[in-house]
Amino acid sequence: MDHRSEIREFLTSRRARITPDQAGLPSYGARRVPGLHRAEAAQLAGVSVEYCARLERGNLAGVSDTVLDALARALRLDDTERAHLYDLARAARTSPRRRRKQAYPQGVRPNVQRLLDAMTDTPALVINGRTDVLASNALGRALFAPLHDTTTRPPNHARFIFLDARSHDFWDNWDHAADDAVALLHTQAGRDPFDTDLTALIGELSTRSEDFRARWARHDVRRHATGVKHLRHPAVGTLHLTFEAMELVADTGLTLLAYGAEVGTASEDGLRLLTTWAATRDQQRAVPAVDET
Repeated sequence: MDHRSEIREFLTSRRARITPDQAGLPSYGARRVPGLHRAEAAQLAGVSVEYCARLERGNLAGVSDTVLDALARALRLDDTERAHLYDLARAARTSPRRRRKQAYPQGVRPNVQRLLDAMTDTPALVINGRTDVLASNALGRALFAPLHDTTTRPPNHARFIFLDARSHDFWDNWDHAADDAVALLHTQAGRDPFDTDLTALIGELSTRSEDFRARWARHDVRRHATGVKHLRHPAVGTLHLTFEAMELVADTGLTLLAYGAEVGTASEDGLRLLTTWAATRDQQRAVPAVDET
């Protein structure tokens, strides 16, 4: 990933989605390109056109928080987009000596795994910013059985969505799941554009998936906090599950995801059935093969 290009394309894509009417500016006839002109964005942010051009060339080094706030207001960034802008600026200020790859955890601490295993009635897993699944409990592995049934380790949500044909059957709304995955990767790229593993993942997906390339070009960003996932499990059918995302404060970059169903719904019955299915599957796997020779 080229950090300057990431900044440039993010800023220009946000400017392109705002019309003069939305910004309270006069509009004079048809425009060759959508959105605000650079001069209009500069006017709204209270900076010169030349300075705005510098920012859109990808140079955020030395830009004050005051200017970033003004730019965020001018471009009508939401909270996640504003945080992404600040992440991009923070990375631009990072000296080359500090751009070495960080040592990210490849698993979770024993205490975290014990916590996951204690959640016997709740599917739960821990992921990093690259959407790698670093740990799961038994019900979490059962819920995302097709994802865990891959040769790549650790299992990766984005790679499963874009490179595994089974994902189209697994996700009830594949397009929404795909949009979420790319937006999460874009958010992580803003936080740490020097993560070589993330760069390699994005390169792989860009090379192998047109669906990924098209979404990556939108520069949408998103943070997972809470919501509903709609999926079609191969053993128990359709499930509509709420989820909560909780950052592990002691483990920077790791998030615990826990899933549940509304009381009295078919999805609650489906989770109970999934628990039975998971236990049966684990028992079958624990039985040693009989040597008939």
